[in-house]
Amino acid sequence: MQRAVRGLYTAMLCVGVFTPAIYASDFGPNPQSTVFVMTNNADHNEILAYQKSSDGDFVLRSHVRTGGRGSGGSTDPLQSQGSLTLSQDHELLFAVNAGSGTVSSFHLVKGLPVLIDHEPTDGAFPVAVAEHNGTIYVLNAGGNGAIVAFHVDGPGRLHEIQNSITPLTALNDGASSIAVSPDGLTLVVIEKGPNNIDTFPIHPDGTLGAVVVNHSVTPGVFSAVFAPNGALIVSENQPNGTDVSSISSYTVQPNGKIQAISQSVPTFGDANCWNVITPNGKFVYVDNAATSTVAGFTVGVNGALTPIAGTIVATEPSGATNLDMSISGDGNTLFTLNSGLGSVSVFNINSDGTLTLLGNIDDLPKSAGFNGIAAL
Repeated sequence: MQRAVRGLYTAMLCVGVFTPAIYASDFGPNPQSTVFVMTNNADHNEILAYQKSSDGDFVLRSHVRTGGRGSGGSTDPLQSQGSLTLSQDHELLFAVNAGSGTVSSFHLVKGLPVLIDHEPTDGAFPVAVAEHNGTIYVLNAGGNGAIVAFHVDGPGRLHEIQNSITPLTALNDGASSIAVSPDGLTLVVIEKGPNNIDTFPIHPDGTLGAVVVNHSVTPGVFSAVFAPNGALIVSENQPNGTDVSSISSYTVQPNGKIQAISQSVPTFGDANCWNVITPNGKFVYVDNAATSTVAGFTVGVNGALTPIAGTIVATEPSGATNLDMSISGDGNTLFTLNSGLGSVSVFNINSDGTLTLLGNIDDLPKSAGFNGIAAL
């Protein structure tokens, strides 16, 4: 029997904005199982934090303003992956504020976010952020398009790196995803408009070198993440077809060029735009948003992708419009943000990579512009 996993949005009325006192002893590991969702509200962007209770349900524990404004909109207005991102050590949380052109940082106290800093991104419409070893890179998708870097101190304050603003290749190019390689030597950006996978060398001071443009042979590139073994996994929302979305894996060569490992493996669904990899690097999952399914693949030691079972490992209710997704830090739970239903689906990740639905976090507003999800 499925367990109802509920965090009623109406409970926000009596919870209020949670801002606990911060003590030195609070800055440490956050063992609580928490999933964060970003409202992307145009008046005041907020982070909703749901924690797992003793009976296994996820309950709304806090909602905290980011200090900035989201874009608003209805379904997937940011058109990106990584608008809400955890640091590698899971002690900090970062959120973009597309409406105000800023990025916010939070320290996690007992798994709940406390706003620490809020800084301009020196660009328009930031849509994604990536972190590696105390440096964050923010992707500005609007206008000229650019990347900006910040050093992050222990509590989470942001310090822009001098001369770190790096332009993209074109105006309003649909930049949608940003990722740093596990060795910290390469930054990857997806530009949807020209269908490019851009790589940048990362200098020791955090600034970026000259872009290397890799034009994808498969149309519809949307998001890119690195597996722990260094393989680059790219989701492709191929246009003008039915059930033709795909996923590819690549190695990044020292010169910044990419070389295909598995090319255009079908996800047997439409609008595969988001992907997430288990912490051990064994499995990758993608959301087929237009057909309300989740596809799964194993990631080989060389980065090769092999479908799990029949590829489709979960089916969401019709109209779910399952967007961004995240996996818990222990690698046991997958979360999908279902814009069309106003919910988050919660799945157990089985040892063979298949998924078992545990229930849902319900009663979020439907098609209300929510973007971004992260999990401890």
